[in-house]
Amino acid sequence: MSDTRRRVKVYTLNEDRQWDDRGTGHVSSTYVERLKGMSLLVRAESDGSLLLESKINPNTAYQKQQVQGKDPSVEVTQDLIESEEEHIEEMPETSPLIDLPTCELNKLEEIADLVTSVLSSPIRREKLALALENEGYIKKLLQLFQVCENLENTEGLHHLYEIIRGILFLNKATLFEVMFSDECIMDVVGCLEYDPSLAQPKRHREFLTKTAKFKEVIPITDSELRQKIHQTYRVQYIQDIILPTPSVFEENFLSTLTSFIFFNKVEIVSMLQEDEKFLSEVFAQLTDEATDDDKRCELVNFFKEFCAFSQTLQPQNRDAFFKTLAKLGILPALEIVMGMDDLQVRSAATDIFSYLVEFSPSMVREFVMQEAQQSDDDILLINVVIEQMICDTDPELGGAVQLMGLLRTLIDPENMLATANKTEKSEFLNFFYNHCMHVLTAPLLANTAEDKCEKDAVVGSTKSNTVCPDNYQTAQLLALILELLTFCVEHHTYHIKNYIMNKDLLRRVLVLMNSKHTFLALCALRFMRRIIGLKDEFYNRYIIKGNLFEPVINALLDNGTRYNLLNSAVIELFEFIRVEDIKSLIAHIVENFYNALESIEYVQTFKGLKTKYEQEKDRQNQKLNSVPSILRSNRFRRDARALEEDEEMWFNEDEEEEGEAVVPPVEKSKQEDDFPDSYEKFMETKKAKESEDKENLPKRTSAGGFKFTFSHSASTANGANGANSKSVAAQTSPASSNGSSSKNTTLTTAVTATKGSLVGLVDYPDDEDDDEEEEASPRKRPRLGS
Repeated sequence: MSDTRRRVKVYTLNEDRQWDDRGTGHVSSTYVERLKGMSLLVRAESDGSLLLESKINPNTAYQKQQVQGKDPSVEVTQDLIESEEEHIEEMPETSPLIDLPTCELNKLEEIADLVTSVLSSPIRREKLALALENEGYIKKLLQLFQVCENLENTEGLHHLYEIIRGILFLNKATLFEVMFSDECIMDVVGCLEYDPSLAQPKRHREFLTKTAKFKEVIPITDSELRQKIHQTYRVQYIQDIILPTPSVFEENFLSTLTSFIFFNKVEIVSMLQEDEKFLSEVFAQLTDEATDDDKRCELVNFFKEFCAFSQTLQPQNRDAFFKTLAKLGILPALEIVMGMDDLQVRSAATDIFSYLVEFSPSMVREFVMQEAQQSDDDILLINVVIEQMICDTDPELGGAVQLMGLLRTLIDPENMLATANKTEKSEFLNFFYNHCMHVLTAPLLANTAEDKCEKDAVVGSTKSNTVCPDNYQTAQLLALILELLTFCVEHHTYHIKNYIMNKDLLRRVLVLMNSKHTFLALCALRFMRRIIGLKDEFYNRYIIKGNLFEPVINALLDNGTRYNLLNSAVIELFEFIRVEDIKSLIAHIVENFYNALESIEYVQTFKGLKTKYEQEKDRQNQKLNSVPSILRSNRFRRDARALEEDEEMWFNEDEEEEGEAVVPPVEKSKQEDDFPDSYEKFMETKKAKESEDKENLPKRTSAGGFKFTFSHSASTANGANGANSKSVAAQTSPASSNGSSSKNTTLTTAVTATKGSLVGLVDYPDDEDDDEEEEASPRKRPRLGS
């Protein structure tokens, strides 16, 4: 068998992994008796000596190496070689089709060598495919397979394995049509059982005919559809199970096989989609209460696979597919199925839901908003999803993580539509915060309730509040919820702002700074960092008024000298405040916490905060000195933060109201100035419910550590207006339960009149009396920070 000669260079890899040049010669392929197979031969062009003799291994991909640049060791230019190669490439065009040996047992080895030898040449692959197709050769080969199997001719069966595998690698759709027909496919699978590298043949046919069962959730009457489903399953089995994983060089060998499966799936989806009677019956059984659990599980798994197949459709066809499902009622059906006890059913339903959310978040949002008008909050689809996330029994919360991702997609304003007549963003977010947010935050609020934390706290322990969610699974769940809330802070502006202030949410989240799970403490810190990152003065005043830096600083001091992620994250928070020069927060931190923080010298952050504070103070003093003396009197004084008079004075008003604070839902048109008022009412009502015993509890401190106790009552936080506006020093000393003197450092908090923004132009004596009465009353007494 003669082959065209090509000029090549031979290199061998030596022990030092370097290439040695063995010379230049001509390559040819021929059958070598000694090696018992087709071999590559390279003979030197100078003297005709043998430079290389190597048997062609059918499992090895051979590739023509392109010449880059010019080889200085070769006198003849590469241009000549390339033109010679082009000429050689053209030669086979005029040659006749490949002659196939007669299909007989004693010719199987020759056929196998021929099939494996053509794989390296696209043109010869093409010619062999045409020859096989024209002569009906594949069916003849499969008849030989039955003969070999009956005779137990192992050698012949091994050759047939090589031949059939080689024909698959020819990558021709016309050959696949023959091989994967009902008549031939099981014999093709049979040939592929006899891999020469295995001691015993595999039993793939036994698995396909006996083990693998075709389940019809609803009987399929269309015989063509049934045949297509069977064929697709078997071809997928050949690709995934029988054929070895293709190497990098072989990846394209089976591209047509992948396409064959792909188009089969498209046909199956289209045929099922057109059969509305079939789909209607499936939906009816899925939602019927009388359907038993096993049947329902099969129905859900059918839909899961159906949706997976739909991913093969073109975009416009996929749109039509999901619209058909929506019209038939997939979402109400999922709502029922996701609430079931069976874990497998719930998992499959979650996968279907993820396909729907990925396809069209707007479709899902529209459904839940329409549903809200007709049903209770408890059975809303989004609340069912949130409850599934909260109740995930998996210790690693795999399902919860998937559901959290879907929720995030649904509440992401980036994929919400805005049209002339309606804004999906405002409508859906109003719905979500009114009907769903309380379900999402319930575990967080339950695990950070003050009575629960105090019950677990032990006097004298190193943590100020030992947090209850000490089990890993609960901590992970709270971390997921916090991740979602942090996303809301970044993307939902006024909705989340109103919610945080009404629920005093940041204080509850910061309770988790005491968790023994560092990842959860970091999640709580990240939530606060996102809030501060917005540089919103409403949030800043809320943090200052609630003294919400206290748990963060306590966590930093409790962490001691450990340079870990928590330490770095807390310092980054303060560094951000310093770099961005957030004046209100800088003043609050320096005035209240600098004594404890000045000892931290391994970073310059806290000294930098003090410097900024002093610079701002000097600037204010210079401004004050430049103002005429009549305006510098006690009757009118500007604060360093210089906020609008009416907004700031109103924000600091105390409003007393009995019972729970009722906050109406905030519409987009409502001014943001209303938030502090709602927050004030909430805080006042909360204070009214606290018992006097809590006021006298000692603040727990670690040995040598700093702990701070501040009053959260509005009268103290807002400052006191004295006749001459002198500072009022409020000193809190930690009580000692056994009567011994406390060695812990106490902190003197100076609350000055200038700290509270504006002092009114006119002081009414009656107002001062009222203030004094309020401070003396039990509900206004300062309480210890939680």
